[in-house]
Formats: sequence, C-alpha cells, structure tokens
Amino acid sequence: MLRLAFLNVFRHRGRSSIAVSAISFGVMAMMLAGGFLEWVFWGMRESTIQSQLGHIQITRADYLKKGVAAPFDYLLTDQVDTDALNSVVPELEVVTPRINFNGLIGHGDITVAFVGEGVHPEKEKQLSKIFVITEGDGLSLEDPDGIIVGRGMAETLGVQVGERVVLLANTGTGSVNGVEAEVKGLFATGNKSFDDAVIRIPIAMARQLLRVSGAHAWVMLLDDTDHTDMVLQRLRERFSGVGSQVEFIPWYERADFYTKTVALFSRQMDVVKLIIALIIVLSISNTMFMSVLERTGEIGTQMAIGVRRRKIMQLFISEGVLLGIIGGGIGLVLGVILAQVISAVGIPMPSPPGMDIDVKGEILLTWPLVGGAFALAAITTFFASLFPAWKASRLEVVNALRHNR
Repeated sequence: MLRLAFLNVFRHRGRSSIAVSAISFGVMAMMLAGGFLEWVFWGMRESTIQSQLGHIQITRADYLKKGVAAPFDYLLTDQVDTDALNSVVPELEVVTPRINFNGLIGHGDITVAFVGEGVHPEKEKQLSKIFVITEGDGLSLEDPDGIIVGRGMAETLGVQVGERVVLLANTGTGSVNGVEAEVKGLFATGNKSFDDAVIRIPIAMARQLLRVSGAHAWVMLLDDTDHTDMVLQRLRERFSGVGSQVEFIPWYERADFYTKTVALFSRQMDVVKLIIALIIVLSISNTMFMSVLERTGEIGTQMAIGVRRRKIMQLFISEGVLLGIIGGGIGLVLGVILAQVISAVGIPMPSPPGMDIDVKGEILLTWPLVGGAFALAAITTFFASLFPAWKASRLEVVNALRHNR
C-alpha cells in the first residue's frame, strides 16, 4: 500500500510539487514565527529571573498573602543553612537575602515614593546577571552608604551619579527613620515600570533604616531554569512539612507580566497554526480531489477485479499523509537552515527602555516546536485526505469504468 501510494504521489509530479510546496512553506513559517516567539519568551524569562526574582524564593509562610499589611511580622533569620540547601539542591549557584520595603526618596526640592530592595552587594552580582548598570558603579561592601537607582526614578528626581539623597521609611516599631545615601549608579532592566520605581541599597543599610534584622526572602539562583520544578518539589518534600514556617515560591508565580504576555502571544500563535492548517487542508483536498477525478477509471478497474473499498480509501489516505510527511520533512530542513542563518545575521530590535545597546533577535528552535510543526503537517494532511478518499471508495463500479470512455 505504501509503495503504491509513493508511486502515485510521484506520478503526478506537478500537482504533488504544489501541494508539497504549500505544506513546506506552512511548516517553515510556523517554525520561524514560533522560534522568534520562543526567543522572546526566553529573553523575558531570563531577564525576569536574573534581574528580579531568581528561580525560587524562600519566605515565611503566607508572606505573599499577608506580608503587605504587616511586612515586619514575616522576617526570616539573618542566616540560611547553605549546607542543608546544597545537600538537597546540588543545582544551586547562589542564595542571597533580600529585604523589601517602601518609603520616600528626596533630592533637592523633589521627593517621590519608591520601592526599595535591600540586597547583599556581592551575592547579588552573581544573581542579577542581567541587571545592567548604565552609569556609575554597582553596590559594594566597601561603600556601605552607596545605592543604585533606576533610570526612570533618577530622571524623576533629577539626580546624577555621585549626588546624595535622603531615604525615609517606616521602621519595624512604627516610627519614621531616615538615612543619607550617595547615588553610586543608575540601572536599567528593560522593565520600565520597575526602573521607574525601584532603588537598591545594601542590606546592612536597609536593616539600619528599618531598624530590623533578618530578611523577607532568600532568593535562590539555579544552574538552569529547566530545573526549577524538580528542585522545587525536592525542597517542599524536605522542608515544607506540617507546621513548617517557610514556603518555597517559584519565579513564575510572581512573574505576572511574563505569564500574561506568554498567554497572549500563545493565543496569537494558535491563530497562525490555524491559518497554516487551513492552507494545508485546502492544498491537500484540492490535490486529492483532482487525483480522484483523473483516476476514476483506474479506481473502477481496481474495484472490478476485487479490491475492496476499504483498500481504496486506505490508498488515498496514504497518499495524502505521504504528501504531508514529505512536505513536513522538507519544511523542517529549510526551517532549521533559515533559523540558523537568521540567528547568525540577527533580527534588528529596538533597544529596551532606558538602555542604549543594540539588540539582535534570534530564532530559538525547540524540540516541542519542531515536533509540533511536523505533527501539524502529518495530522492535517490525514484529516484533509479523509473526505476525498471516502468519495473515491464510494464510486459505483459501472460508472467509474465508463468514466474514461
């Protein structure tokens, strides 16, 4: 049956070539469009992880639900048992404390509200690899009163690197405390709303300002984002028993913007898949119907000598699926080659807000994307062949034999 289907496909080379070309183009277009979105998702994900959230955060139980109203009631200890973590998580690269707080920052006659993060200067350099210092220097243990400010915040304040600002915040006891700090650098993450509102200060200064000890979260960075769920399960099994005072929060539960963006673009990609599927259906259906019309006499002869209708139907379905496999295979090869070429050249992209660097987009092909594109071609051609094959199998033998006379 497969041999006959193969011979029939290549017997009508012109028509088969048109169908294979349409399938190949659809598969290639799906791979390139999907690969570009995969690169965008990868860039957003890694930027979010390596500039803000880390892979997993350790917090007191219910901190995310109730900590906004009473942040000082949900502080962890000053130190974390890194030996215990390393024994459970060999994938761990670094774990660092953070204190989150709000307050007012003043420079000259301007005072604005800010969202503050108290971080460990040295460990944060390992975690925040995509945290770009656009002017000045980053935080340092050798400069305990130096802070860094988002570029949007700096523009609002009119502050430059080297100038001094005043920070005011509510302490753990409910009073107001203030410290004077020097702006050591300006940063940009590509997230404008984050850069417009956030400052980072050494965690020792944050504890002095808030008059507390400990941290709101210990942020973990792993060696690979794909290990997040596996490590999370291990940590919860080991440390999150009944009555546990801590919980482990994966990055995607706090990356609201990322998850909503992925959901939106994924729906748009589903529309692209639907359009490609329609192109393949129309192409294969047209090819198969033309084949049935041209081979009506041949079909009648086959049934006259005893070939069952089921076999006729199987033959035409096999031809349609074979067209899908050939077209899908050619599309995969061309898609991979084009993806490599385009990635090597780069896709010009606008610079992220507040950054003056050139960004070159790429095509990131993944096994699910490649397999999905090929499966779409094969499955769509199968369903597109069903009706023409059924029509061929329902021909009347006498009328079919008379067709070519």
